[in-house]
Amino acid sequence: MDKMSAHRTNIPNSLNEHWMPFSSNRDFKKNPRLITSAKGLYLKTHEGKTLIDASCGLFCNPLGHGREEIAEAVSKQLRELDFVLPFNQGFGGSFELATRIAKHTPEDLNKIFYTICGSTAVDSAIKIAMAYHAANGNKKKFRFVGRDRGYHGMNIGGLSVGGFNNYKEMCTSVLMPGVQHMRHTLLPEHKFVKGQPDTGAELADDLELIANKFEGEVAACIIEPIAGSTGILVPPKGYLDRLRKICDKHGILLIFDEVITGWGRTGSPFAAQEFNVTPDIMTLAKATTNGVVPMGVVAVRDGIYDAVINSAPEGAIELFHGYTYSGIPAAVAAALAVQDIFEKENIFNRVKKISPYFQETLYSLKDLECVENIRGYGLLGGIDIKMKDKPGKAGFQVYKFCYENGVNLKATGDALVLAPPFISEKKHIDEIFEKIRKSINQYMKQ
Repeated sequence: MDKMSAHRTNIPNSLNEHWMPFSSNRDFKKNPRLITSAKGLYLKTHEGKTLIDASCGLFCNPLGHGREEIAEAVSKQLRELDFVLPFNQGFGGSFELATRIAKHTPEDLNKIFYTICGSTAVDSAIKIAMAYHAANGNKKKFRFVGRDRGYHGMNIGGLSVGGFNNYKEMCTSVLMPGVQHMRHTLLPEHKFVKGQPDTGAELADDLELIANKFEGEVAACIIEPIAGSTGILVPPKGYLDRLRKICDKHGILLIFDEVITGWGRTGSPFAAQEFNVTPDIMTLAKATTNGVVPMGVVAVRDGIYDAVINSAPEGAIELFHGYTYSGIPAAVAAALAVQDIFEKENIFNRVKKISPYFQETLYSLKDLECVENIRGYGLLGGIDIKMKDKPGKAGFQVYKFCYENGVNLKATGDALVLAPPFISEKKHIDEIFEKIRKSINQYMKQ
């Protein structure tokens, strides 16, 4: 490796040309935060500091960074077969992966459609829902129902059903027509409640009102079982079950966005199993490849697949949808290696064992004066910092103190979002919260 290549990711020649996503570009370029390497639970910065990763990057790396098994699997795959035309061709790996994913998905969600990421998985789920209703002769069903504070990616479909209005402002004129939104589930009496709140199941009746108002027009309802990017909103007891019953009553498909909750984050393979409510369609991404190669997945009930497939003439394309990078060999190889690790290291059980300690330590921050609320479930935690001057300012300032003190996490608005790796031990949880406590105390003293 030549000298230029060796330092390419460490010290860039210029910060000017890269337009960073979801970032304060001007703030960053005044004081860059560059990550140069990662191993296990730890990251190294360009200044030589070590950070413990308390959010798995962006919920992506629950098995830890730098897993040799995954790197070797991808490297081997690239040397043997680097790309396959995904339309009317295939390779064995993508079929093997689909079979292994279907072993974990609930009930009859056995048909697996590959996409590029969570955003494309959501848009694909929307199209599949419309194709299903059209196949059943219900072309009137064009409306979708999302939820306030829901996040379903940044493509037009996901933006339309998502519930962050500031994300949508520049795209209002091109959003999907007819989308309705339910209220979110965070109620004033839920402050510092551990796990699922006892109150709020009746909020699911928003879907009943929408279904009655637009009778016969609602195609699907999409929600995150636990709303993740908004700061971890845990569903009230009975809420998801109520949504399922309303969907069944009105012939509405229920879509769970499990991009964050999928693959063990709650202690079960999927939140659908954790909360004992089975959707008709699930979207997955992030942990599917441990964040190594982009990949999205849509898991669909057998009956939905059968309806779409059987509605087309023999030999015809049944679903006019897909991507150049659907199920590419490198992503499949990474995902298969991840499946091996899940089984070998009994990952889901490991999450169940460490989660109570994580939750106990999370709620220990309740005594800090500027902590307005705490929510959590499994290996997910949300900490609300009291607003300062304007929304988001306090959260961003605490995030920067955390970075300086050696803990990496995600801040959304004034919420700190925690999602530690599944391989965390008690000593890692202790380190995370000692550094967060120190950072919040520093923020309060400034």
